[in-house]
Amino acid sequence: MLNNFWSSRPPLEASRQANRELTEVLNQLWRLDTNRLKPGTDYRISLQGKAGYVAPGSNQARDRAQAPLFAYVNEKKLHNIETFAHFINLLDNYETSTGVSEMATSEELQENRLFIDAIMKTEVMKCAHKYLVKKGQSPADPGQFKRQLYDIWFRLYHRDKKGGEDSCGFEHVFVGETKYGHEIIGLHNWVQFYLQEKHGHVDYKGYKARDNKDLPDEDDHVLNLQFSWKDLVKPIGGSFIGVSPEFEVALFTIIFLMSTEKMTSVVVKVDEYVLELVVYRHGRAIGTAYPKLLSSNNRDL
Repeated sequence: MLNNFWSSRPPLEASRQANRELTEVLNQLWRLDTNRLKPGTDYRISLQGKAGYVAPGSNQARDRAQAPLFAYVNEKKLHNIETFAHFINLLDNYETSTGVSEMATSEELQENRLFIDAIMKTEVMKCAHKYLVKKGQSPADPGQFKRQLYDIWFRLYHRDKKGGEDSCGFEHVFVGETKYGHEIIGLHNWVQFYLQEKHGHVDYKGYKARDNKDLPDEDDHVLNLQFSWKDLVKPIGGSFIGVSPEFEVALFTIIFLMSTEKMTSVVVKVDEYVLELVVYRHGRAIGTAYPKLLSSNNRDL
């Protein structure tokens, strides 16, 4: 699935005709995301070289980026924004290997609830909630909606059938996991990427683009990246950059609840970006969710 990142790309006609209703609601979320950090001011990234091909199953990648992706992040600002502060508290709550049961402490369960409480105070999540209620996908009562969010993102499930309850949507998407010690799965969040890079656990290898058609620039809020983590290589992974955690939770929750398919892929235009948003279902929870940048600044698809 990782090396076939582009293979599920929707037909060009579908790409051009981005889902209008979803585009509208997601742009509302984008405009409401006042906690989004500003590129060049709150953080700076260094894209460097275009990453090369990595053979399936290989953990060898030529490093096209000698410096880290993140040249600077205003950590003080991050910790002073309530939703980011609660989000960061959750990142060390998980055992990254699939097949190893998660043992959540009462403190960790409380941290999950505090995070949901914090994001529910934002206009982004209020907008998402209102839309999902209108669509008949979520209860109007905020307390019941919080429980729905908890089940989608934090309810533990079996990713590896041999072990116990070893995964959840939040861990996979935002923290990252390793599968059988051979493969990186998930890890689609910029804050986790930055913190892991800062501690020397992540090595950015370069950006990914298709046939030089869609070269990113350093103020883009969506990137396709190649990197290594825990001595394993992720050949390509899509991630939002600078956005708030409530924006990502809201966006992927909407896509998850608006479909019953095992895999949902929608093309939307958010701000200047044409994106394919991919969500995999794991029963009544999120299995994985990530963006693929198809086009930015109205560049050709």
